[in-house]
Amino acid sequence: MGSVAGSQPPLTASRAAGFTLLEILVVLVILSIAAGLAVVALGSDTRASLRREAQRFGGALEYAASRAQMRNETLGVDAAGRAVRFWRRNADAGTWSMLTDDEVLAARALPEPLQLTPSLYAGRPLAPNTIVPLRPSGRNEPTTFALTSDDAQIAIALDPLNRVAIGPLEAYAR
Repeated sequence: MGSVAGSQPPLTASRAAGFTLLEILVVLVILSIAAGLAVVALGSDTRASLRREAQRFGGALEYAASRAQMRNETLGVDAAGRAVRFWRRNADAGTWSMLTDDEVLAARALPEPLQLTPSLYAGRPLAPNTIVPLRPSGRNEPTTFALTSDDAQIAIALDPLNRVAIGPLEAYAR
């Protein structure tokens, strides 16, 4: 068959392979959205970790106060930097020994970059590594601990009825 005048030549594979501008723009938009989500997810992880550790420490604090009452023993807690430790007061010697018989109250290190420090005890500032007593009578002094990270902070407060509240540090700083 012959070629008809005015018809187009047959298609060949001579067209250059590559991406169109539209395809490149779509890929760039998808990568930008993924990068934005990654930044948001990583940025909020510290705040989520702060809240999670505050709840964990608050629960352990309530548990220790209840245990002190139930077992008629004086317990204590101290925090300095990343270390959290619970103690038992030896009535005979008047010394403190670290608790090792309870998984909930076992010594532990907080994840980086979190720091836990005692803030107030009975309305007075406390030095790091001070053991805060939890009495067997259940009548404890109000105590506040500050849990901080590089960009956020939160308070864990124990009231005289051994209830824990977690909230902004400014609310418990008085």
